Amino acid sequence: MATRESNEQTGGTRRRALLGAAVLGASGTVLALGGTAAAADTRRGGGKGLKGLPVPTIIGHRGASGYRPEHTLAAYQLALDMGADIVEAGDLVPTKDGHLVCRHEPEIGGTTDVADHPEFADRKRTKQLDGVATTGWFTEDFTLAELKTLRATERIPANRPHNTLYDGRWEIPTFEEVLRWQDEQTRKRGKQVWIYPELKHPTYFRKLGLGTEERLAALLRRHGKDKKHSPVVIQSFEPTSIQRMNKLVGNPLAVLLSGANTRPWDFVETGDPRTTADLITPEGLKEIASYADGIGPTLDLVIPRDSTGRLTEPTTLVRDAHRAGLILHPYTLRNENPFLPADFRKGTDPDAYGDVFGAYRAYFATGIDGVFTDHPDTGLLAREDFVNG
Repeated sequence: MATRESNEQTGGTRRRALLGAAVLGASGTVLALGGTAAAADTRRGGGKGLKGLPVPTIIGHRGASGYRPEHTLAAYQLALDMGADIVEAGDLVPTKDGHLVCRHEPEIGGTTDVADHPEFADRKRTKQLDGVATTGWFTEDFTLAELKTLRATERIPANRPHNTLYDGRWEIPTFEEVLRWQDEQTRKRGKQVWIYPELKHPTYFRKLGLGTEERLAALLRRHGKDKKHSPVVIQSFEPTSIQRMNKLVGNPLAVLLSGANTRPWDFVETGDPRTTADLITPEGLKEIASYADGIGPTLDLVIPRDSTGRLTEPTTLVRDAHRAGLILHPYTLRNENPFLPADFRKGTDPDAYGDVFGAYRAYFATGIDGVFTDHPDTGLLAREDFVNG
């Protein structure tokens, strides 16, 4: 991929291989999704590693988080059962005693029942998290044993009231548990299960003496998943964190990119004046390709929205990234109205689904290599529609 082999020679083949075999389900069998007798081949040509995954790749964002509380083994399992090509199993944050656990943020008041535990009432506090005053309960103030007494809850109940049915059912998984789950599912399904963990706020945790890159690298080495073709893609919003991982492991790596006018927090801390807009220039992408294999841009960097929230014309990001030898896995497509561009919303109900298939079609047409989605089943149907014309 982009960092350890020639970007120009290998990138185009990987990213733009012909679309053409059947869409594979979680069991490895052919799925006739949406009543279609045979879907077009979406595989990259049988190569190793990411080359062997379908394109556009459907990535279960924090699992199948449109249907289960995010970052639970249940959400991960459902994403696989729906046929996701990769599961984003793990936004990784550390505990007080150094274990990596899977939570969207270190603040867990909005994703667990910690507020219902009187024994932890005195742990609530306000901290500066990447320059933002944040109040709640933080994983770094709990031991793993204490976190295991908590249960996950739905993060956005206003949009997903149906998911609150499962509040209190599942515990917080450790990343080591995820790695064992990955192996178990790979054996059961007879096909390799891929995961896509993210290092959250690595600069913040390093200043607390809880460096996460080294902990992640040690776990990957222990489980034999630290090689070039290992089925674990590592991502972070902090480019220097990915540079650090590039020296520690051989895994495929991706730099996440937020809004064009934002600055990665590690740049803020080190005084690097560059913004995301600088990183997505041809020169910036070429630099990223020297240590990473791909980028995970916000969808608005692929197709901006106007002042009314409607899609405008695509940028040159896909073309420029492909020329640099990088893959693009933008984030995040969700079925519900508030998360869709205005031209694809239906009504104003925050829990109602809009024309998400139209949104997928618009984004797939840009040439992106895959997409993060909270609804993997919808993403697979959209891909089938796209590759079958």
